[in-house]
Amino acid sequence: MKRRLLLLGSLIFVAGNVVAFMHAWRFTHFTDEPGAHSPAPEQLTTAHKLWVLLTGVHNPRPQSLLTPGFAVQNITIASPNGPLAAWYARPDTAVPRGTVALFHGYTSNKAHLLHEAGYFRQLGYAVLLVDQAGNGGSAGSRTTIGYREANDVAAAVRYLRARQSASRPDSLVLYGVSMGAVAIMRAEAELGVKADMNILECPYGTMRQTVYNRFHSMKVPAFPLADMLVFWGGVQNGFWAYSLQGEEFARRIKTPTLLLWGTADPKVTRAETDAIFANLAGPKQRQDFEGSEHEPYWLKHPETWRGVVAGFLGKR
Repeated sequence: MKRRLLLLGSLIFVAGNVVAFMHAWRFTHFTDEPGAHSPAPEQLTTAHKLWVLLTGVHNPRPQSLLTPGFAVQNITIASPNGPLAAWYARPDTAVPRGTVALFHGYTSNKAHLLHEAGYFRQLGYAVLLVDQAGNGGSAGSRTTIGYREANDVAAAVRYLRARQSASRPDSLVLYGVSMGAVAIMRAEAELGVKADMNILECPYGTMRQTVYNRFHSMKVPAFPLADMLVFWGGVQNGFWAYSLQGEEFARRIKTPTLLLWGTADPKVTRAETDAIFANLAGPKQRQDFEGSEHEPYWLKHPETWRGVVAGFLGKR
């Protein structure tokens, strides 16, 4: 009986790791197969949840299908992850106040931040919208949910700094959503990136917690498959995924930072957001958006979003 139980336990362990390995690969590697990305976990039917648990998510490469409503310059930025596609646009005003570099979230692309970029242009800022590695028009076919994307942030900042006049450097604002926000945080905490201001929307506290949150959204037990998923995702992509901790990055960020979060977000918890805000080492401001999920906050709270962003930038 003991041998049978040991054999059964070993088979379950091996099977769990095989499933986790496959999930991690599909979660971090984009495919050229047609079709839409798998719906958010909370939107899945029971049958679809079982299918996703068995096969992993359908993860087609994010494409930039929207067209800018203002004139942009197509540029290419050299990054350790490969060439990055980006749009650069001048502000609406005659005298620019600085530049805002915008970084999108997971399974997204630069076109999804056109609304935000348009508002920054109205405020007098030039904008740089970046397709992070593997997304849109940039090189690669994988994502590391913020780890290697920090190199893309650093590359974009180097590009912008090189354009500046040495005698009159521009004010630089970094704006990131979810994965993009965590990439900014790691770039500042570990790669030496320096900006004048940060605006961070819904960064996750830790990679482990964000994977657990996905399982909770599906209403299925997270342990031990979630930890296997984090482990194999890191192994497959050459980094220790447990080190992706926005909460810890915050301790080394002294840049004035505006932290934004939606109170109904199923992917980033209040506890994670509280920890990040408490740990931020520099001047900080926070705005919660009642009833907003893991989505652009201007959708449900346009006036509040515009007001808090303009007010934060106006104080600097």
